[in-house]
Amino acid sequence: MTEPGAVAVLAEKPVQGRIKCVVWDLDNTLWDGVLLEDAQVTPRPHVVEHIRRLDRMGVLHSIASKNDPDTALAKLRELGLEELFLYPQIGWNAKSDSVRHIAKALNLGLDAFAFVDDQPFEREEVASVVPEVMCVDAADVDEVLLRPEFRPRFVTDESAQRRAMYRAQLTRDEMARDFVGTNEEFLAGLGMRFTIAPARRADLQRAEELTLRTNQLNSTGRTYSYDELDELRRSPDHLLLVASLTDRFGSYGKIGLALVERSGPVWHLRMLLMSCRVMSRGVGMVLLNHIMRLARDAGAALHADFVETGRNRMMQITYAFSGFTEVSRDGDRVVLGADLTNLQDPPPYVDLEIVDAVSGADDDAPATGVDGGDD
Repeated sequence: MTEPGAVAVLAEKPVQGRIKCVVWDLDNTLWDGVLLEDAQVTPRPHVVEHIRRLDRMGVLHSIASKNDPDTALAKLRELGLEELFLYPQIGWNAKSDSVRHIAKALNLGLDAFAFVDDQPFEREEVASVVPEVMCVDAADVDEVLLRPEFRPRFVTDESAQRRAMYRAQLTRDEMARDFVGTNEEFLAGLGMRFTIAPARRADLQRAEELTLRTNQLNSTGRTYSYDELDELRRSPDHLLLVASLTDRFGSYGKIGLALVERSGPVWHLRMLLMSCRVMSRGVGMVLLNHIMRLARDAGAALHADFVETGRNRMMQITYAFSGFTEVSRDGDRVVLGADLTNLQDPPPYVDLEIVDAVSGADDDAPATGVDGGDD
């Protein structure tokens, strides 16, 4: 069973769906036995089932193992498990370093990670160096991996594709590192298409998920429930917009969300967020500039709510680069005002598509996805 120290870590923050990636040890954790002592190790069926179940729900997986990399990867390939793991770290470094490398590669906060290992020493090492990470005894996975932290409220169509999306992103990042030329030339070669459309009912599960999962590029840090978003979508005084992105490697999915209150001469941008997966794609201001253009064309001024959360400085910088300045402040809550006299065009390497209306049939269609568990 888990030692008392680890139990305290597990009980700290029971926030539903907060774990976005589980990092696994291999020997006596993913499989029975020690690979370098016995080449015929066998995977633990219940562990593999947990991995596949969480993968279908959009939870990512990686590896931190002290092992020979070629031997371990060959075994994973032989067992048909290699594709389940993103950016595996197999070698002889400290496992805390491995977890940090994975977090950097996937662009996820350390508090979104769980680490599973059968060795108390390894769990203690990770817990002491990166205390944000949830540490789990391999003997406890049947209990712990069913906890709310591992269950998103909704499992959307995009959730099931999340691993493929991240794998495509890792490929893009690798190509960018090897590319000879300017960053704009690289981005131009991606063939990006950025689409902005009014939210449909079918978008709302993913929209709620975005408010729950996005931290660094979230203007207020506030989360919205499916029902709240549906009410706002139907309100004549509000505009709820969803942004999507594709390129020649495939779809990034729905990566942006904005909520505009437009009931008077001053429009209020109540929420703006973008998925961290597109931070390096140079499209962070496309949705914001579109909203600025809508306000200008309607003859309205535009204010934006911003709440300093400690993690969303990138969004603050985005507002500043788009010409917003502080209008008022109450502690960490700021109202920003937009300069609508000199709006920026979309980057030349992005094909922008604006969808002005949604058909009634689509609007009333049942929401996609499966309920992933209650609070």
